[in-house]
Amino acid sequence: MDRAQKEKVVEELGQIFESSGVVVVAHYAGLTVAEMQDLRGQMRAEGGSVRVAKNKLAKIALQGQPSESIGDLLTGMTVLAYSEDPTAAARVMQKYAKDNKKLEILGGAMGETALDVAGVKAVADMPSREELIASIVGCIGAPASNIAGAIGAPASNIASILSTVEERAEAA
Repeated sequence: MDRAQKEKVVEELGQIFESSGVVVVAHYAGLTVAEMQDLRGQMRAEGGSVRVAKNKLAKIALQGQPSESIGDLLTGMTVLAYSEDPTAAARVMQKYAKDNKKLEILGGAMGETALDVAGVKAVADMPSREELIASIVGCIGAPASNIAGAIGAPASNIASILSTVEERAEAA
């Protein structure tokens, strides 16, 4: 790899560290090509990506970034998983590491916050952005449906009273 290629890789990694909602660092020693492609496919399905890069270039790219603290994790055979959704990459990596013991999560970063293994697990257990939006919309919509029911209730009560009065009048 010549100098121009290295500079391009550092620039790409810098963009990843800057724009990602979460970056997860893991050791992948022993993973086969098929297993790595399976991980990439699962990550892609969730809107994330997986990147293997030289640790030295990744450390250079981390300089001046909010997630600079994860530079200490970059030793050995490391893989970077990242996504804009703050939970997607952590969730996929956590699930994959549970199923495949060759993938060992070391930690990660969520913005300026460095995450240890427990932190990555906590982020993975959080609901996704879409799930949070759906629950908020549900909370906002529930009072409206209650109000609509309360407004409609007197009309239905009046209708049932009139029906009862009419039945009694016919019976008499």
